[in-house]
Amino acid sequence: MKTILRYCLIYWLLAYSYSTVAQTVYAGETTVDKAKLPGLYLTLQGDGKQIEKDWETKLQTFGRTTSSRGTYRVTNASIPSISSEPINLVSTVKTTRTAATIFASFDLGNGNFVTTGGTGYTAAEALLKEFSNNSLYGQEVRLAESSFDEAQKNHQKLVRNGERLVREVEQNEKEKERLLKRIDDNAKQLEQLNKDMVTNKTEQETALVELENRKKNVEAVKSKKIN
Repeated sequence: MKTILRYCLIYWLLAYSYSTVAQTVYAGETTVDKAKLPGLYLTLQGDGKQIEKDWETKLQTFGRTTSSRGTYRVTNASIPSISSEPINLVSTVKTTRTAATIFASFDLGNGNFVTTGGTGYTAAEALLKEFSNNSLYGQEVRLAESSFDEAQKNHQKLVRNGERLVREVEQNEKEKERLLKRIDDNAKQLEQLNKDMVTNKTEQETALVELENRKKNVEAVKSKKIN
C-alpha cells in the first residue's frame, strides 16, 4: 500500500510539473571548451538521467550525435524549423535525481547564433517546449506503467497466497478427517478392550476355580499312597 501511495504522489508531482515548470524556457549562455556560447535553457522536473537519455534520443533525430561528459554535439544538424541550412548544435545537460537542466546552442554559421528575438528563436523555443511535453508525458507513462506493474505483482502475490491458503484449508480438513477417524477407531478399540477385560476377568475366575479343583485332585491322588 505504501508503494502505491508513493507512486501516486510522484505521479501528481509530475502532473504539476507538466503544467507549470515544464514550460520554463529562457535565453542564456554557457561555456563549452572555453568558448562562451549563447543559447536556450530548459529545466525539467523528474528523473534527471531519464530526461538526459530522452534528450540524446531527440538530438539523434537531427543528425550524427557525439557526446562527452554531458556535452552533446550535432554537426550539420538538420532542423528545418530553425534554419533551411544545416546548423551546428551544441548542448549540455546537468542532472540530479529529481531534475535536469538542458542548454542548447544553435550555431547558424558565420558567427550567428539563435538568440532572443533573433532568427529561429521562436522555433528553437518551440522545439524545447515540445521536447519538454514529450519527455514529461513519457515519464508519466513509465510511472503509470510501473505503478500498474507494482499493483499487478501485488495482486498476483495475494492470489498465490489465496491459493496457498485454500490448499492448507483442504489439507487441514483432510487431517481433521484422519484425526476424527483415529478418534472413532480409538473409541471402538477402547470399547473392545473393556469387553476383553471383562471377558478376561471371567476367564481368570473360571481358571482359578479349575486350578483349585486340580489342586484338590492332586492332593487326593497323593493321599492314596500306601505306607
